[in-house]
Amino acid sequence: MAEDTGISKPDQALEMLRAEHRDLDYAIATLTERLPYDQVQVQRLKKRKLSLRDQIERIEGFARPDLIA
Repeated sequence: MAEDTGISKPDQALEMLRAEHRDLDYAIATLTERLPYDQVQVQRLKKRKLSLRDQIERIEGFARPDLIA
């Protein structure tokens, strides 16, 4: 039987995306602390991080409709 935690699925998805975004931030910082580092790997992580940011903004945009519309 599933428990009702009071957290909606979009909120759960948003929190998961934010957690992954924070994890990538830490991973990038850790990788770039020591020279030399794999620039290709860092670039891939940064692209993933930007993708996550776009997804987060899209979900938040649905939660806050435009007031001008």
